[in-house]
Amino acid sequence: MKLARQLPSLNALRAFEAAARHGSFSLAGDELHVTHAAISHQIRALEEWFGTRLFKRMPGRVELIDTNGRYSTFLTKMFDQLDAQTRDLKTLVEKNQLSIKVDPQFAAVWLVPRL
Repeated sequence: MKLARQLPSLNALRAFEAAARHGSFSLAGDELHVTHAAISHQIRALEEWFGTRLFKRMPGRVELIDTNGRYSTFLTKMFDQLDAQTRDLKTLVEKNQLSIKVDPQFAAVWLVPRL
């Protein structure tokens, strides 16, 4: 029997990765369409999960603590791959769909009964 994965929150990982790339909780929040405070909350939760600080906080910016750069780089690559695979799957699904636009009266009287 396989044990459950021991992973932090996906939202916290997204917040960490975006903040590391931008060097800013505000810019990370803009990218993820959440507030600076929401990013800060996710980072704090992730720091509690790992049991260590992840960023040096300075006025108007943040810097990764040296040991976290490799993890940030890994997450960026992983999210890029996830994005690419998701786009590929979505394209495949969309190619297998048929959309038909017809007058509602025609659809109700003739088309729907024949489907």
